[in-house]
Amino acid sequence: MIERYLSDICGAFGIKSEGISFGGGHINDTYSAEKDGYPCVLQRINTEVFKNPDEVMSNIFRVTSHLRLKLKTSNGDADRGTLHFLKTADGAPYFKDGDGDCFRVYRFIENSITVETVSKPAQFYEAAKTFGRFQNMLADFPAEQLYETIQQFHDTPNRVKQLNDAINSDCCGRVKECSPELEYAMKQVPEAGIVCGAIAESAVPCRVTHNDTKLNNVLFDEKTGEGICVIDLDTVMPGSLLYDFGDALRFGANTAAEDETDLDKVVFDLNLFEAFTKGFASELKNTITPAEKELLAFSAKLMTYECGIRFLADFLNGDTYFKTKYRNHNLDRARNQFQLCRQIDLKRNEMNKIVNESF
Repeated sequence: MIERYLSDICGAFGIKSEGISFGGGHINDTYSAEKDGYPCVLQRINTEVFKNPDEVMSNIFRVTSHLRLKLKTSNGDADRGTLHFLKTADGAPYFKDGDGDCFRVYRFIENSITVETVSKPAQFYEAAKTFGRFQNMLADFPAEQLYETIQQFHDTPNRVKQLNDAINSDCCGRVKECSPELEYAMKQVPEAGIVCGAIAESAVPCRVTHNDTKLNNVLFDEKTGEGICVIDLDTVMPGSLLYDFGDALRFGANTAAEDETDLDKVVFDLNLFEAFTKGFASELKNTITPAEKELLAFSAKLMTYECGIRFLADFLNGDTYFKTKYRNHNLDRARNQFQLCRQIDLKRNEMNKIVNESF
């Protein structure tokens, strides 16, 4: 419990112990705090998910330091253009309490908001600009200096292997319940290794990537609606910008919720795809390679497929990874993602045309 070591935590970072309040958190526990008159965010790092906080925080400090320097040299706002993490009085990137829990602090960016779902194309455009700017400013950062905080996170062929392992073990006797979904998943396997193979062959550059490009990981200016910066940096590690682009579209261009069971409502919105692509292109026209551009539209399907087979494998394994609300929750999620894949396949030519026009 944070209360037990609150004075030690606050003393380590020089933050006020009065007025600490819990603000929630899906992965990490988040609290509001104050230091020297300005608001801060205090977080307990979830070490069940991020088992090596030293590596996570090393990545974060390296990347945010690079971003701050880029912003300063380009007359940008270094206090709003990236998160600013604080070190302890001993110079450590986080504080470990007597129970082994790890805490960190960063400055809260005032007059900013987050949103959960896309309400209009202009908002998605701003999100894309923010993710694109993040990519662009880190284009010259040596990605090999970063740790892989979650091993093989977007290794799609490995995700296929995990699905095959789940099929072969059939530990819960569920394989017979999802034959159509398994048939669809296996038909897509020939495409699964396209991006991983391109990275391995250096046809696509390995870059610093965010790896969790949901809309709620962008801070927007409360008044203007413009994107300010990218947040939730725990999964920043080496990868491909195709992962970030594709996953943002998987989540943001789906007209239905991720677990919608009426598949007629699951539509890949081309207007939202165009808005995001134009925003992304506005920041990356001089940085993206021809090979990356060629695979942008495909990446939306790849990331959707990868997520779908992860849901399906978890269903077969007895729902041990993703939180579920009912027995077939993960199976419904997989069906939803596969329907979105079909939608993307039908619209791939139009998507490629939008990419070419945007860049």
